[in-house]
Amino acid sequence: MTPPFDASAEADAPSADPFPLQFARTRRFSLGVPRLFTVSPDGERVLFLRGTSGTDPVSRLWIHEDGRERLLADPLGPAFAGGTAGEVPPEELARRERARETSSGIVSYATDAAVRLVAFALRGTLLVLGTDGGTPRRIPTAGPAVDPRPSPDGSLIAYVSGGALRIVRADGTDDRPLAEPDGTDVTYGLSDYVSQESVGRSRGFWWSPRGDALLVARVDTSGVGRRYIGDPSDPARPPREVAYPAAGTANAEVSLHLVRVSGERTAVRLPDAAGEGHPEGTWTDPAFEYVVAAGWDERGPLVSVQTRDQRSVHVLEVDEESGATRTVHRAHDSAWVALRPGTPLRLASGALVVPARPGGDTQGLDIGGTLTPPGLEVREVLGEADGRVYFTAGGEPTEIDVWSCAPGEGCVRVSAPAGVHTAAVGGGTGVLDSRTPDGHTVTVLRDGAPAGRIAVLAEAPLVTPRPLDLSLGERELRSRLYLPSWHRPGDGPLPVLLSPYAGHGMQVVLKVRTWWVAVAQWFAEQGFAVLVTDGRGTPGRGEAWEKSVHGDRLTAVLEDQIDALHAAAALRPELDTSRVAMRGWSFSGYLAAAAVLRHPEVFHAAVAGAAPADRRLYDTHWEERFLGHPDVLPENYTRNSLLDEASALTRPLMLVHGLADDNVAVAHTLRFSSALLAAGRPHTVLPLSGAGHLVSHERTASGLLLLERDFLRKSLGL
Repeated sequence: MTPPFDASAEADAPSADPFPLQFARTRRFSLGVPRLFTVSPDGERVLFLRGTSGTDPVSRLWIHEDGRERLLADPLGPAFAGGTAGEVPPEELARRERARETSSGIVSYATDAAVRLVAFALRGTLLVLGTDGGTPRRIPTAGPAVDPRPSPDGSLIAYVSGGALRIVRADGTDDRPLAEPDGTDVTYGLSDYVSQESVGRSRGFWWSPRGDALLVARVDTSGVGRRYIGDPSDPARPPREVAYPAAGTANAEVSLHLVRVSGERTAVRLPDAAGEGHPEGTWTDPAFEYVVAAGWDERGPLVSVQTRDQRSVHVLEVDEESGATRTVHRAHDSAWVALRPGTPLRLASGALVVPARPGGDTQGLDIGGTLTPPGLEVREVLGEADGRVYFTAGGEPTEIDVWSCAPGEGCVRVSAPAGVHTAAVGGGTGVLDSRTPDGHTVTVLRDGAPAGRIAVLAEAPLVTPRPLDLSLGERELRSRLYLPSWHRPGDGPLPVLLSPYAGHGMQVVLKVRTWWVAVAQWFAEQGFAVLVTDGRGTPGRGEAWEKSVHGDRLTAVLEDQIDALHAAAALRPELDTSRVAMRGWSFSGYLAAAAVLRHPEVFHAAVAGAAPADRRLYDTHWEERFLGHPDVLPENYTRNSLLDEASALTRPLMLVHGLADDNVAVAHTLRFSSALLAAGRPHTVLPLSGAGHLVSHERTASGLLLLERDFLRKSLGL
């Protein structure tokens, strides 16, 4: 094993190439991008967050009204001077890590039902302001405030502090607890680790429409294993404790409670387990351990729960007086029930919007009895406005559009041109957020017609992407090939760099211009032919395609990368298949390491960042979805972990890991490196001091790109 590198120190070295620094300074070109849109029910106001430029890391609160945008709250402005100097609460830091938040300032907010009052927290200080302007008002609280949310009428603000759910009047009076911890490991109103990281539920309380009660999550982590995340570069700093449920271990106990503003509390009687219809398997656990979605509309609370083995999901109506539940929808699957963001949604009529299979293998929707068309792959439900349900979907895997549909009517595509689109809706107004190969625009639509623009201030990358869109091999693998802008036919062969993600839940072969497109082109400009492929296991191509990795997370995925490589080389003779490398982060880092271990005849070098090399160390909900329980199916975990294959390494391999990563713990890389060392296999280890799962420190992020490039060029003989 070669000595570790310090990427931030290496980045101090002078470089004539400005792109890595731009990539880092702009936080992957995310700064200056408007986000978190809220449209008022009358369609007159649109709230959003954004900085002031493509390099400004401080998010401000803005409003678009009467065809123009206006700044509502600036954390660096005089209104905040001297009043928000505290530390960001640990619960908020954890939420930001789970959300991969890259900015500071106002990074979240909530409004009343009319979008007239806004609440947010700055370093634990609770602030409110009206959308008609004025100065933000500080609201005294019992302690640092987390996730403040106004009641629908705007008279009260609920927030979490010290693990207790509290309310305070919007005028700053009558602060009091509604639900206080009844144990040292108990919280009210917060989401647990697994719900945030793997389920996608970031909230822990929901107001009733009348504002007289809340649906509140109680989380007890006393049975959950602990991890201690420290910073070896600062040995005087105590480690941070994280309740982390690794595969096969106890989850947090999550229960729901109806808590009235007057102080009365009623426990929601969630069912213990799925009954008839639950699919059996080698490992079967029908206990409802996961609260995957919750909300409260005019008809009462609505909750979705999922079994520990993830093969059943029940949608429950909750009686707000007794806490009794009634199952109104069931979903089962022999592998796992896929969770579609935004579902279930209950319409004003009482009809449900839930995932469905309208025909063949398509993952669609049942919208109050109306099925979305076969072949239209639904990604997310965005909401309801004016009797229509809005959702994102696409027929071609590389394109995602906004669609709308009403029960009993057909579905209509709202967005154009080809790209990746999403939206926020309210009244007759929609905010269409569009990323295409030409760039990024945000358009405000009123009754379907453009009524204004919200500026996207992100910097344009210093490299111009030049992807070639390909459909490769028998499986028509969607791929993109990036060649150097200076390369001409006859210039000679190019070494090939595979730079996929290729894992569950994310695509990178999309008709967009985004950060990973720019990075792929930058590597191409360094002398590589860069091939990016979405294979089996990625979203957008039906249930069977996405679930083909059930029980085996590597074999089919590696086959698709190899097939795409050979098919691309057959089309483009400049691709030199005698010099092939793979790079990646998280799942694709794991894939890159597996590539050189299992197929050294194809892959000649790899960079594996934050690679989850020991699948037993990853969390329950994510890992058990694919591999089951490690005590019942240990062979799945052995087959999908890399430690036992360390002796097979014969190619150059760089392992990179953030030492503060609490998602994929650095233990993955340290155990893998130890196995390689014990097997006598040379390799490089690059620890990133202070970095989490998302590397955001400017010098570290820019230095890492340069070190990856140099390692790959040397390994492939450039």
